[in-house]
Amino acid sequence: MNIFTPSKLERDCIVVIGKESTGKSQLIASLTGQTAHSANFRGSTVTCDTYQSEAYTFIDTPGILYRSDSVTTKKALRQLQENDTVLLIVKATEVDRDLADLLPLVADKRGIVVITFWDKVFSTVHNGHLTGLGQPQTPCPPQQVVREWRETSSLSIVTVDARHITTEQKDHIFASLQEPHPFPVQWIPTRAGWHIQPQPTLLEHPRLGWLLAIALLLIPAIIAVWGANSFATLADPIVQSAIAPLLEPLSQLPIWLREILIGQYGLITMSPLLFIWAMPTVILYALFLGAYKASGLIERITIALDPLLRQFGLSGRDLVRVIMGMGCNVPAVISTRACSSCSRGTCISAIAFGSACSYQFGATLGVFSAAKLPYLIIPYLLYLTATTLIYTYIISSPTAKSNQNPLVIEKRAFLEFPHSSVIWREAKSTINQFLFNAIPIFLVITVIASVLNWLGTIAALANIINPLMGWFNLPPEASLPIVLASIRKDGLLLFAEPETLAMLTPLQVLTGVYLAGVLLPCLVTLLTITREQSLRFALLLLSRQAIAAIFFSLLLAWGGLLIK
Repeated sequence: MNIFTPSKLERDCIVVIGKESTGKSQLIASLTGQTAHSANFRGSTVTCDTYQSEAYTFIDTPGILYRSDSVTTKKALRQLQENDTVLLIVKATEVDRDLADLLPLVADKRGIVVITFWDKVFSTVHNGHLTGLGQPQTPCPPQQVVREWRETSSLSIVTVDARHITTEQKDHIFASLQEPHPFPVQWIPTRAGWHIQPQPTLLEHPRLGWLLAIALLLIPAIIAVWGANSFATLADPIVQSAIAPLLEPLSQLPIWLREILIGQYGLITMSPLLFIWAMPTVILYALFLGAYKASGLIERITIALDPLLRQFGLSGRDLVRVIMGMGCNVPAVISTRACSSCSRGTCISAIAFGSACSYQFGATLGVFSAAKLPYLIIPYLLYLTATTLIYTYIISSPTAKSNQNPLVIEKRAFLEFPHSSVIWREAKSTINQFLFNAIPIFLVITVIASVLNWLGTIAALANIINPLMGWFNLPPEASLPIVLASIRKDGLLLFAEPETLAMLTPLQVLTGVYLAGVLLPCLVTLLTITREQSLRFALLLLSRQAIAAIFFSLLLAWGGLLIK
């Protein structure tokens, strides 16, 4: 029987606070049986996942990854209303450090404490391996420590395994949320004294760890792009054959409507690119990433790559999003909600600049193949990677690069065999973002591009920048693919036209493809960035990216000539 009254608490809001990798999302999903939708927390710029239960709205704030994220969390907590409750989540294996870091953030707020990963402590005690860290004596039994904390703080403290929460534990949490107590301002909990570390793997090796981490990130992306493109190669002719009978009747429509439906950028013309080429890539990569998250592997990769990337203002978690953009930039940008507050803007900029999505990467390969210069993919990827790192280093904030802003998550996460239901829950969020965020924007942009093409605006823009092509040692004919690639990245396929390729040297092909790919983010990505951040942020990103792209393209065009 339900022990709480929905009518009394239907407006109550539960704000969930915790560090990265504490099982926050898993716990809330288990409590509510719901998947999340995202929104900005009221009065702040903090983007949160929201879960709706019968009686409560759970707001899962971004996990605290760096010390600087505490400032962001404090801003969100200032917006709490009188009937809001804090659900503070700490990890049993790091409970002393988590309580010391998080209790000051919630002092004077009302709430309860849930300690996750309690099964790790229980199994360690059962095996007789629980020992104190830096203490001569064996720590007190865990149950006794938690009982003392309850007595000295008057708080409700619940211990759970978030992945296998019982009905009794759910009822206990909901009952505690009915009557939350204030977090004591002066309370300093006695030390538990234990510190449980999972077994190390090759990812923690000082010389091989970062290489293995990069490989673990790249392999799923390569498999996803290769697998999706293999599927699309087989499916696309079938779909095109099915569409062919519609073209003749639709060609009789008024010219403006015909352009919108079956023109160069028409809805019917472009839909196969979206549903046959892009969607399988997103789904496959989302499943891989879901397995990484569910197993705890993503946290290990984050830690392994963090020292390498911090000097550029990024973290290992940010790199996951940048590589995710190889499938589609839109869900990658949306997924940056889970990034640290000090590096999210830099991560979005890196995605917009250096993540060659399935359209862009496929079109790039197509141009190099048509030019009979497939080897150009190696210098292209090397130059794209190098310039993206330089670009992020220049635009990143000092806080993101500071050694005084250390990671607060543990050194190693526990590895678990991922269950299919958890993998699907993690992947479903990314897939839903693609279906309900990326696709509607794509369709709107397709209509706009069709109208602009019908009005001759796109051709006029190409004519305007024709004289500028000489700056990059390119012929005027290169202007149209560069303009079209600024709308949709597969527009750079126009470089593959035989007449155009006939007048281009290998260096010019490389320069043209690079410039078209990085000059501006496509319109779909740009609109997503505007919605996720702000118009001001998007305009600043546009100007910085265009300046950087022009500089790097000039360096490639003329520096390549000097090398020759």
